[in-house]
This record gives sequence, structure tokens and C-alpha cells, in this order.
Amino acid sequence: MSIPIGRWTPIHGEPYRAVPYRPVRMGAEESVGRAAELRERMAERRTVRRFSADPVPDQVVRDAIACAATAPSGAHQQPWTFVLVKDPEVRRRIREAAEEEERVSYAGRLGEEWLAALRPLGTDEVKPHLTDAPALIVVFQQRYWLGEDGSRRKHYYVDESVGIAVGMLLSALHLSGLAALVHTPSPMRFLSEVLGRPVNEKAFAVIPVGYPAADCEVPDLVRKSLDQVLVEV
Repeated sequence: MSIPIGRWTPIHGEPYRAVPYRPVRMGAEESVGRAAELRERMAERRTVRRFSADPVPDQVVRDAIACAATAPSGAHQQPWTFVLVKDPEVRRRIREAAEEEERVSYAGRLGEEWLAALRPLGTDEVKPHLTDAPALIVVFQQRYWLGEDGSRRKHYYVDESVGIAVGMLLSALHLSGLAALVHTPSPMRFLSEVLGRPVNEKAFAVIPVGYPAADCEVPDLVRKSLDQVLVEV
């Protein structure tokens, strides 16, 4: 049984209530097959910085965001907001502000050690993906719940919760045939200003979404093998 989708209201302080959960158990053979297929498909995922201007199906992006919103969160507070930006002028303003911050960062604010880590990726302060991609998903984390009357309640494990949701968003977009990039200009206060977000929200990431450009290239990288990331006890 999945959690019903509806109009959410805060459950802070309410008593514990339980409902039965009886998912159909998948057979071992089918489970192994699906896991292998998923592993193969996710191995094809790459971060893309060259996007086609071709439009993407709106419903695919909305469904991917809906998948992300099923992520687990601290005390089930779901401390995230996803702002889908398609307006070219708003994307232009975001790019302009992001590149201004990035110029300062690449000019020295990042420090040589960080710049050296970025060098194999071929990145710089120019961010065409912010206007070339037909859509941006700007993810905000809600540091606290803000009621209509101005009342506040602290949210817990916000970074962890929103990070998990972003990971699920990237997976959903990739498995739906779209490319994406996690862009985190620092600082990101300008995103709240450009998008008019409330005071309880803090920008977490900008995710351009679209199809790779015809001349798209990605860095020649190697992922760690399973034995390099897995410890079995």
C-alpha cells in the first residue's frame, strides 16, 4: 500500500496511526532481472552541460518531480519545493546572476585545491545550460514549516531529506529519457529573489533538464567499480 496523494496538512503532534502494508512480493528471478536492468540503465547516466533547445514533454518532468516527492524525509515533513522554470526571461536572469557569482568563484573564491578538482571536468564560469535547456528545476529546502499565520516549526534532517529527493529526481529523469545537470552556484541567494520564494526556503540546487545537444560531449571519466564502493560484513 502506497501513501495516498492528496492535500497534505502538517501532522506535527498528532498521535501515531498505522495502516496495513502488504506489497506483493516479487519473485527472486524477476527481482534479479530488474536489478540488473536498472544497474545497466543507470550506468548510462551522465551529467550533461550541452543541451538541445528542443522542448521536453511537460508531463514527463512533472511525473519525475512527483517521483522525487516520494522520497523519505525526517519526521515525514517533506521539506522541499520544486520550482519548474520554463520562461526564457526568467532563465536568462538566473543565468546572468549565476555567472556573476561563478566569475568570482573561479577567479579565486573557490581556492586552488577546489579548482584543481574541477579541472578534469572542463567547467568554467560560463553556464549556457541555464538558458539552452528548455526547463530548469530549482530545488528549495524548507528550513522550517511556515504557517499562514506566521507560525513556525523546525524541520529535521533537511539536507539529508532534500538530497535523497534530488537523487530520486535525477534517476526518474534519466529513466524517462531526459538528461540533467546538478548546478550549485554559490552563494545561491539570488534564486530566492528571482523566483520570489518565501523566507523559510533556501535554494539547494538548479537542475537543467532536456535532451543532449547534437554535438554534446562529456568528460572522459571512469566510475568506481562495485568492489571499490561496497563493503560487506
